[in-house]
Amino acid sequence: MENIRNFCIIAHIDHGKSTLADRLIQHCGVVEEREFRDQLLDSMDIERERGITIKSNTITLPYTSKDGESYQLNLIDTPGHVDFSHEVRRSLMSCEGALLLVDASQGVEAQTVANMYLALEFGLEMLPVINKIDLPSADVDRVREEIDADLGLDPFEAVLCSAKQGIGIEDLLESLVKTLPPPEGDPEAPLQVLIFDAQYDSYRGVVLLCRVKEGTLKVGEDIRFMHTKKNYAVEEIGQLGLARKPTKQLEAGQVGYIIAGVKSVRDIAIGDTVTHARRQAESPLPGYQPAKPVVFSSVYPMASDDYQDLIKALEKLSLNDAALTYEKSSSAALGFGFRCGFLGLLHLEVVQERLEREYGLSLLLSAPTVQYKVHLKTGETIEVDNPLLYPDPTEIEGGEEPFIKGHIWIPERYVGAVMELCRERRGQNTTFNYLAQGRVELTSELPLGEVLFDFYDRLKSITQGYGSFDYEMLDYREARLVKVDVLVNGESVDALSQLCHEDRARTRAMHYCEKLAETIPKQQFRIAIQGAIGGKIIARTTINAFRKDVTAKCYGGDITRKRKLLEKQKEGKKRMKVVGSVEIPQSAFIAVLKSDAGK
Repeated sequence: MENIRNFCIIAHIDHGKSTLADRLIQHCGVVEEREFRDQLLDSMDIERERGITIKSNTITLPYTSKDGESYQLNLIDTPGHVDFSHEVRRSLMSCEGALLLVDASQGVEAQTVANMYLALEFGLEMLPVINKIDLPSADVDRVREEIDADLGLDPFEAVLCSAKQGIGIEDLLESLVKTLPPPEGDPEAPLQVLIFDAQYDSYRGVVLLCRVKEGTLKVGEDIRFMHTKKNYAVEEIGQLGLARKPTKQLEAGQVGYIIAGVKSVRDIAIGDTVTHARRQAESPLPGYQPAKPVVFSSVYPMASDDYQDLIKALEKLSLNDAALTYEKSSSAALGFGFRCGFLGLLHLEVVQERLEREYGLSLLLSAPTVQYKVHLKTGETIEVDNPLLYPDPTEIEGGEEPFIKGHIWIPERYVGAVMELCRERRGQNTTFNYLAQGRVELTSELPLGEVLFDFYDRLKSITQGYGSFDYEMLDYREARLVKVDVLVNGESVDALSQLCHEDRARTRAMHYCEKLAETIPKQQFRIAIQGAIGGKIIARTTINAFRKDVTAKCYGGDITRKRKLLEKQKEGKKRMKVVGSVEIPQSAFIAVLKSDAGK
């Protein structure tokens, strides 16, 4: 056990985690040169294209130090984006140490600090690493200053490296085995195994990735999940290289996998503790938190014939993604679909892209909403995440919306623009903290509903890409909520209804009306598109009718002849408007739900 090191790499997005993991794998000789590819631990196409890590991955690396000692290094790769912080939390629970990666040109950013506090929460030993030292814009001295001022770590312990060029990798591995502590645990104690992730194998069922904290696990033993209270028999255990390597047993301190005939990821809780069915541990391991969805959206197939395919696709996808929640839903305009819960907008985008790519579906998503609390006059409080379930305004006493605490890290020159953005989004209690020279941390309490749409994109554009953003859930606060309906030719389109704060209602409604007016084709009669709160119209646009020139045949004569023809045309259009119905094309829904809906 003295020669085992369990560690993860934590950093802000795009600071080089996956590249550093690639170099460590190559340096330890786990992969041959001909089999190597960039982002080796990122298995999904979306991860490779976007250059982000979505699922945490694990690999065991053999390493021989300069003094001849052989070590077993268990690297648990983690995502950097705030939407996947539950993955980071579980990875940290399985480690004793973490490499805290900082970009030599960008310095300490929001997720760096957030992940460091998470690591401190689990009592991890941290080794700072300054990456990308080969860049022309690298400023190592400034970054050391930030590590000291912002993170409170020893800046001279920091290892300098360039993962892309392979500079300093040997020094990093030497520092890693000397600085990070070995795992603790008793192989003879009652079994306690932490399940920190799961993968779905279509032949073997669910493959559980685990860290043995106490005791010893062998093939053929009966195990029990302490949260779900289910029992299984162990079919195979082993360690994780690039491929799975079966072994006879896993002891305290080791990281590996378990196959136990689990049919679905839904049957287990990620973060659960496994123990022996006969000799059970007294209590599960602390720190388990279920992932809570914060963004909700309805998913509909473009063609109603694809509904059965969508059911199968969601079932298969949820085998791999335990954080995705869904339930059946229907809309008069779009037919049958599902109401899904996501961890954030990036999670929503990734799920949509995976459904379209991996299962060949064409999908339409309703505008994302958050979960509001509505207090009724009867004294009851209900949670509403779907505008269709919003109660009658006469029954409502008041409402509450979720607030987040946003941490924004920016160069000093952008303070004014970012403050204005926070004010626009109804930010409260905005404070500053001046960090290293020229860097500011701006903290603001914002409604989650205002951050949902394009807050992150707007922040990136006004700070020219230098701003970074991280948030944590705070609480629910009183808000004047309204349900905005969109009426086309007097009929409400349920798929476009949305809940929002009263102050933003007219802006949102106007955006919807303008977008629909651009995309709905002209008819033989005028079409009114209106945004309404209850019976009160708050926004309107009009699509003018096709108009035939009925007076063309009048080549002279009295004006009353022309007037008579125009009146006759007007009557006909009025009759047509009463009986005519407006078909809303799919392109209109797509145009409305583009990200600029947050304006």
